[in-house]
Formats: sequence, C-alpha cells, structure tokens
Amino acid sequence: MGDEIQTSAEAEEAAALPRCHEFHTDPGAPNTDVPETVANSPVEQKSPAQWAYERLILYIQNFEKTLDNEHEIAMGFTGAQAGVLRIEGMGYFDPDIVTFYGSDPAGTKTQLIQHVGQLNVLLRALPKQEEQKEAVRIGFRLAEDLEKG
Repeated sequence: MGDEIQTSAEAEEAAALPRCHEFHTDPGAPNTDVPETVANSPVEQKSPAQWAYERLILYIQNFEKTLDNEHEIAMGFTGAQAGVLRIEGMGYFDPDIVTFYGSDPAGTKTQLIQHVGQLNVLLRALPKQEEQKEAVRIGFRLAEDLEKG
C-alpha cells in the first residue's frame, strides 16, 4: 500500500480481510496462493469453522505441490498415537467443527471430527496406493470447490 492515505472505512475493511505471509529457508519452496474469493471475503463474515476449512484447503493444496507422483497427502494426528489418515475429503459444520474423511494406511475408513479450538493438523506424504496410476490430489479438488463458492 505504500504511503497511500486511507479513510477509516478503508482501513477497517483492510484489517478484516485475510492476510497470509510465509517464509521458507528454501527459496524454491512454494508459498500458499490465496484465491480472490478468499482474499476478498471479510473474515468477520465467516464462522470459525468455515474460516479454518478455507485456510486448510490452501495449505493442503500448497503441500501437494511439493509431492512427486509416488506420494499422496495424509495427516498425522498430533498429540495421539492414532496414526495417519489419507485425506480423501474435508468439510465443516458451522459454527466450529471441521471434519476430515479418509482411510488409514491399512485401508480402514476413517473420519476425524475436530473443534476449531483444538485444531492441529500435521500434513504428511504417504506412498500412493499401488493400484492407482496417478497420485490423488485432493487439495486441487477442494480449491475448485472453494472457488465455486
């Protein structure tokens, strides 16, 4: 913005819009892209669940950009010995619940339901399932759904 003078309404609106900043030791590491539909949507108009859901989609999509075709995204459970979940879907339930759908490495159907106040997500790369030709990229599908609104 530089030295532009803002009205108090413009300053208040700018403060309500989402911001994202990242720094990596690897200068080639991808930064999280924030689509216009998210960047121009005031945070105060979203529930904590919707806001967490939208940001998680962006992080998942960015993580997947770093994977080769032999790996897919999964999440480890922080603070528990429950293992990992291959992410096959994600959703939210207003005002404060985020849920992940998927399977564990043995193929057992798994769902994690979490309150946004307890949200900790550890993204992991797992080898893709052998019967698949291409690695599944859920982040790009979730981002497409987010863009549709």
